Formats: sequence, structure tokens, C-alpha cells
Amino acid sequence: MPHIQLPEGLPGITGLLAFRPETAKPITELAEILLRGPSSLTSGEREMIATFVSSRNDCYFCQTSHRAAAAHHLNGNYDLVDAVRADYMSAPIGDKLKALLTIAGKVQRSGRDVTEHDVAAARQQGATDIEIHDTVLIAAMFCMANRYVDGLGTWAPTDPGLYDQMGHAMATQGYTGERRK
Repeated sequence: MPHIQLPEGLPGITGLLAFRPETAKPITELAEILLRGPSSLTSGEREMIATFVSSRNDCYFCQTSHRAAAAHHLNGNYDLVDAVRADYMSAPIGDKLKALLTIAGKVQRSGRDVTEHDVAAARQQGATDIEIHDTVLIAAMFCMANRYVDGLGTWAPTDPGLYDQMGHAMATQGYTGERRK
């Protein structure tokens, strides 16, 4: 039961965005830029960062919906997304993404946990300054979103099919509702 009166039938952050459209606009625009905008990281990789952080924050709605979005960007590869959530260091992903996930995990705990060594390690694996920047911002944004969703007690459906539909919509329609190719 949500802590405040939210629109009926809208789970997780969707109910919060509908409740306060004036704050929804910048939140969805930032999500669109970070997760689907032009980047040398794929949308699948960026959604995995969001899923990873949300999983560590134990935000069921966000980790499950962004897991589905990541999988849809990765040709339905839920197993890869789950491997990253379970143990990213042994997951079958590149060393650059592993280094960026290390940074994201530290941001999830505390931004001050990120060290010069972490950034140097990411650079050594080929990460650019913008990729490092965007990783930190994705992690920070999802810490905020996770606390927003859980802090107001929003409800989260348990049907995996609903999350698959949400993930498909996020992957194909994005966060502002505008289609990208």
C-alpha cells in the first residue's frame, strides 16, 4: 500500500510520475538520455548498469523492469543480465563493462567510495571519460529512483510477463514515449 494517494493501477515509478508530472518530465528526460541516447555504451549495457544498481539496492520494481529492458536490448538474453546481477566479475561480459560496474557498485554504496584507481582501471580497459561519467550518473540516478519508488511504498506486480511487456516498451519506446531506431 503506497504511503501517499497515487493513481490506481500504476506500479512502481509510473504511479509516482503520474502523481507529479512536473517532476516526471526531467526524470524521464534524464532516463532517456542516459539509457537510450547516443553513447559508445550500448543501451543494453547501460540498462545492465541500472539493473545492477537497482538489484544491489533491493528495489524489486526497478531491478525487474530494467532487467527486462536490458534483455530486450540484448535480443532477449535474460541469462546474461541475470549473470551480471549475480556475479558480474564472472559474467560473460567485457572487461570494460566489468570495470564500469565496479564503479557503479561503489557509487551505489557511496560516491566517495570511487577511487582514482577505479577510474584508472576503467580507462585501462578502454573506458572513456564520458562512459565513466555516464556510469556514475546512471548509478546515482538509480539510487535516487530506487529510494523514490521504495520510499513511498509503491506496489510492484509479481507477474514476470508484465515486466517483460514493460521492458519491451522501454526498449522500443523509451522513457519519454518517443520511438528511436
